[in-house]
Amino acid sequence: MANYSQLGFQDASSPIMEELIEFHDHALMVALAICSLVLYLLALMLSGKLSSSTVDAQEIELVWTILPAIVLIMLALPSLQILYMMDEIDEPDLTLKAIGHQWYWSYEYTDLKDLTFDSYMTPTTDLPLGHYRLLEVDHRVIVPMESSVRVIVTADDVLHSWAVPSLGVKTDAIPGRLNQTSFVASRPGIFYGQCSEICGANHSYMPIVVESAPLPYFESWSSLLSS
Repeated sequence: MANYSQLGFQDASSPIMEELIEFHDHALMVALAICSLVLYLLALMLSGKLSSSTVDAQEIELVWTILPAIVLIMLALPSLQILYMMDEIDEPDLTLKAIGHQWYWSYEYTDLKDLTFDSYMTPTTDLPLGHYRLLEVDHRVIVPMESSVRVIVTADDVLHSWAVPSLGVKTDAIPGRLNQTSFVASRPGIFYGQCSEICGANHSYMPIVVESAPLPYFESWSSLLSS
């Protein structure tokens, strides 16, 4: 999870998030190249080494027409590839339904029988030592690692948003509508998120905790809760 002095993204815990961070770095390098070129041209103009008499009008118009087009293509192609990867959901191993309420989440494991629960934020007075304030919940979402998980997101009352940054997922929860996303947790761990849509007075008290565990642990946990 993020810390107070962190400037970048959280560590990627899914292939999609790895691609998003790589694209972010790629876009920053393009922006750095553009800023460097503009500063260099400004320095030349201020020093008097660049004037209208030294540059042909047709040549410079050709450059500032073709160059931005090339930059846009460099940004568009990887962006479209990531958008396609995020939207593609092919034969998931597990389907999870997340329902937003004011101000807690309900979860249903639709592939398993009678496995539903509500997830409330743990009050500060009941928080175990070493756990995170305003981020810990009484019931975590547990998923098997290295398995494709489809998340169907909706809401019961107002707009919410189911977001876990380290997994690279953020999907709006809209009453009367089903949205879906997917992720693959590439390593075991506990990943924190929060509702990312202003949904009322206690909007900041709707944390999301996803725990990625090996398949045998997930099977024993799900059978225990289903019984």
